[in-house]
Amino acid sequence: MDKRVNIVKTEVLADDWYVLKKITFDYLNKDGTWERQSREAYDRGNGATILLYNREQKTVVLTRQFRMPTYVNGNESGMLIESCGGLLDKEHEEDCIRRETEEETGYQVKDVQKIFEAYMSPGSVTELVHFFIAEYSKTMQVHQGGGLAAEQENIEVVEIAIDEAMQMITTGEIKDGKTIMLLQYIKLHNIL
Repeated sequence: MDKRVNIVKTEVLADDWYVLKKITFDYLNKDGTWERQSREAYDRGNGATILLYNREQKTVVLTRQFRMPTYVNGNESGMLIESCGGLLDKEHEEDCIRRETEEETGYQVKDVQKIFEAYMSPGSVTELVHFFIAEYSKTMQVHQGGGLAAEQENIEVVEIAIDEAMQMITTGEIKDGKTIMLLQYIKLHNIL
């Protein structure tokens, strides 16, 4: 741990869906003075996300599902188009993303490529997301996808052309940060 940070107190504010903590700490400033601060941190664990792509068809597989936080923040339907993903739950990130891919999209992928890791909202959320890409074909589809009923998932699988997906960023139909990052990665690296 960094010697410029001394955690004084941690309080649990909520422990329902995930854990919300208030952390009081002393921070050593550049000028050598200590300053007491407090921040709230939402701990939901770390996650993984993946973009499936098909070179021949120049398509990608995304998901569409209801997201309450977007609904209460102005998304009229609450529906969000996203890359497949989920929480690690103490699972290795590659195992997690293979399992999530099959549960959500119905595709059983074996060769996944980790491309980077990123904190998506580091001012308030502890989650570190592991980003993956994988090539898919129709022969890899083992079921229709849709997620797990036990996890209250009601996921629609969306297969679209990469150029259409890029246009959907411009029009605002795709607003999910991790999805935008993955789509831009695919284009930037001339994968599709």
